[in-house]
Amino acid sequence: MPAYNWWNEGCHGVGRSGRATVFPQNIGLGATFDRDLVQAVGEAIATEARAKHHAAVRARGDGNSGWYQGLTFWTPNINLYRDPRWGRGQETFGEDPCLTGELGAALVRGLQGDDPQHLKVAACAKHFAVHSGPEAQRHGFDARVSIRDLRESYLPHFERVVRAGVEAVMGAYNRTNGEPCCASPALQRILREEWGFAGHFVSDCGAVDDFHRGHAVTPGSIESAALALRHGTDLNCGCTYNDLTLALRAGLVTEPDIDRALRRVLRTRFRLGLFDPLERQRFADIPAEVVAGESHRALAFEAAVRSLVLLKNNGVLPLAPSLGSAMVVGPGAASVDALLGNYFGLGPRLVTLVEGLAERAPADLRLGYSLGCFADDDRVPPGPGAVWECSQADVTIAVLGTLPAHEGEEGDAFGSPLAGDRARIELPASQRAFLEKLRTNGKPTILILMGGGPIACPEEAEWCDAILQAWYPGAEGGRAVAAVLFGDAEPGGRLPITVPRATTDLPPFEDYAMAGRTYRFATQAPLFPFGYGIGYTTWALAGAHLERDVRGEPQALHVAARNTGARPGRTVVQLYCRPPAGAGGPLASLVDFATVECAPGEARTLAFSLPPATWTLHDDDGRLRRVPGTWELLATFAAPVTRALELGVPKPEQIPCSIS
Repeated sequence: MPAYNWWNEGCHGVGRSGRATVFPQNIGLGATFDRDLVQAVGEAIATEARAKHHAAVRARGDGNSGWYQGLTFWTPNINLYRDPRWGRGQETFGEDPCLTGELGAALVRGLQGDDPQHLKVAACAKHFAVHSGPEAQRHGFDARVSIRDLRESYLPHFERVVRAGVEAVMGAYNRTNGEPCCASPALQRILREEWGFAGHFVSDCGAVDDFHRGHAVTPGSIESAALALRHGTDLNCGCTYNDLTLALRAGLVTEPDIDRALRRVLRTRFRLGLFDPLERQRFADIPAEVVAGESHRALAFEAAVRSLVLLKNNGVLPLAPSLGSAMVVGPGAASVDALLGNYFGLGPRLVTLVEGLAERAPADLRLGYSLGCFADDDRVPPGPGAVWECSQADVTIAVLGTLPAHEGEEGDAFGSPLAGDRARIELPASQRAFLEKLRTNGKPTILILMGGGPIACPEEAEWCDAILQAWYPGAEGGRAVAAVLFGDAEPGGRLPITVPRATTDLPPFEDYAMAGRTYRFATQAPLFPFGYGIGYTTWALAGAHLERDVRGEPQALHVAARNTGARPGRTVVQLYCRPPAGAGGPLASLVDFATVECAPGEARTLAFSLPPATWTLHDDDGRLRRVPGTWELLATFAAPVTRALELGVPKPEQIPCSIS
């Protein structure tokens, strides 16, 4: 049996293994709200993975595959981005279970292919469950959560991805309600008995060792290995399962326990075709030239454009053809890190924002660049030269925000004092001081925000003429930003997270209760709401009506979206529901969503599905119950909160729906 290293990464492109197409970081893919696009990204990742895997196996000549060369990918990360301070929130699709579940399932379909007997690659949903920081405490942290929050917020997206056929699930480092997630009878019952998961369960790396080193639930590695195996962990990332032989001799596990885990992991290798001769393996003839090839670069560009979220525009965008001069400044402008985020591959052409702007700028545009300030060093004041140069330009493009050195996973984000998390979600003081000096120039300023999460900037939002949230946009990020700024493309993204006004508006980071978190439960007014984003045209909704089945049960809502502006455009129409007054549960929940493109004056009718679960809530004991009364359905362009209306979002198309 050939040796096989199970660990490979594909968060937003084949990661940590050299050349690959780098797509926007997952939070940017979440901002697209586009199932088809995300599935296409998954297909491209799987194609490159196959090409790289088979090339590596041929080069080795022994049938084995090494680290980051296999076909089992530990992606997607579908944890709920419940708190914007979490450094790994960038790897997720955002704060909403519906959006996360739908896009997670789309990525899995793209990665694994449409033949359940022959996987293109094996995807893995992580980290199961109730896992979203703090990074510094993850090896010993116990995430205490009510059963209602567990069922209502932390598990629905995992269920969607499992039912979509994901091949593997990864357990989290932490405990959930006292049980280590990699040895939790409660979580395993939900996963295998309720949802019917038949694949293999893998630990996060070193998580089984954490049983005795961090959680103190076992005395040593032998007992930790036995506990994990007995309670559902089939594959151990780490060395702890070396002690299973000793655990067997001590009577802590049985041979059937080991056989069960072996059967599950071998099932995955068989479905990948890894025991077939290389010449007979499916996908073995994919040429190496597809890796970072032109078609995948074009897809990365499209994904980046659709991920960009325009948050403000007083008319300065698109940039006028008559523009005479522009100055590009800020620590993210010429940074390759600002394109990559974490868990990345390396492209042969990584287009930074300053490069993309220089490539696209008209020949007669006087374009300059200066760093201006450091990303996160408050000891060094902004450069006066850069401020003066901006005062001489017609417009300033300030590329600020967060870089991967300051947010990410424990051990990677070495510039973070909190092991990868952010203590504050405001702009660093050095950047804020720089932006304030630019303000004194009296010239138009366009703020480009880089990073993996929301940045609270209420005053800065007032100072600037336009704000574009660019995330970590991948290899084609510079070209995508330039296309949007010059009006060649429509900024297609919408916020997959809420942007608070201040860190002080957030509940304590360690508190896993959903009260006060995300648009579904927060009562504090946000700076920018979930689902929000604008473009270069305007939109209106009309004609919302229900479709009922023969029993009178609502099964779909139809609504027409019309482009009321003068340019072709793209938007995201979102359907939310509100439970009856006094019923409890979320303030509102996303039920369905659709992207739509229209020419000026054109309208398209959309149909949103209304599954029976729409009219249900969870009791305090976690049981799902149908709730009679008058529900509200709201078709709109952002989460139905007052702040959205203040920002100019049209009033939702609202339909009361009586449920008995």
